[in-house]
Amino acid sequence: MATKRKSKGAYMISSVAEMYGIHPQTLRLYEREGLLRPSRSDGNTRLYTDEDLERLEFILNLARDLGVNIAGIAIVLQMRERMEEMNRQMQGFVDYVRTEMLSRMHSSASPGSGLVPMRRPVIIPVKAAAKTPAKNGKKK
Repeated sequence: MATKRKSKGAYMISSVAEMYGIHPQTLRLYEREGLLRPSRSDGNTRLYTDEDLERLEFILNLARDLGVNIAGIAIVLQMRERMEEMNRQMQGFVDYVRTEMLSRMHSSASPGSGLVPMRRPVIIPVKAAAKTPAKNGKKK
């Protein structure tokens, strides 16, 4: 759903409703159900950011294109947020491991660093399968 938007704009409910061809009550419902969380102006007017609009596009895709109801949308959004959090945690772990490995590699030049460099490749021989006489169904 391509829409022309400002880079970091804040849009009022009527503008958002018009851009996406939905009724303002639909946006209020999504907010009441916790699907959207627009900020508020000093005069208590709902203001939708670009992030809110991206989330709305995702919600509308689920509702319009896939036929997901509001309860299902809430579950999908929760799962999506959990996955994003897990991804952030995993990226943090990968960054930690990378930093730790680089740190150890740099310190491996000093003796007794804990990492042992391999002098030559290790070749592990593969044992040949034991040959067994073919059975042809006859007894000897």
